[in-house]
Amino acid sequence: MPELFAYTDGACSGNPGPGGWGVLMLAREGATVVKERTLNGGEADTTNNRMELMAAISALEALARDTVITIITDSAYVKNGVTLWIHGWKKKGWRTADGKPVKNIDLWQRLEAAQARHKVRWEWIKGHAGHPENERADELAREGMAPFKARRA
Repeated sequence: MPELFAYTDGACSGNPGPGGWGVLMLAREGATVVKERTLNGGEADTTNNRMELMAAISALEALARDTVITIITDSAYVKNGVTLWIHGWKKKGWRTADGKPVKNIDLWQRLEAAQARHKVRWEWIKGHAGHPENERADELAREGMAPFKARRA
């Protein structure tokens, strides 16, 4: 059975500003890619962190059935948020350690719900470091942002 990987990225022109997200999904048998799927989208007025979250959410929501998947992100915010911080936020009523409301709570809750039916392994990689799949996810994010960026010009 192939292993499933989702490389996710977000982009923003200005922060906030027009933004996009991209996902490169690969099913691999060993080193061989047996299936590829791409997803992307964007918003007119958003932030980079929201687009990073939307990429991960979109990858998980695109899965038709319960799946074992590895999500690879260049966003420490997303990886640390979903694997470390979210548990404390929930215990504190969606507040941070210093008592402030969690930013992007709507997307964190959506991400939590999207991953609940899957077995997700989260990995962080350095962005813009020549990693081909991450570069492709970045291209998809910039493509998702392009229509919104054009409207603003």
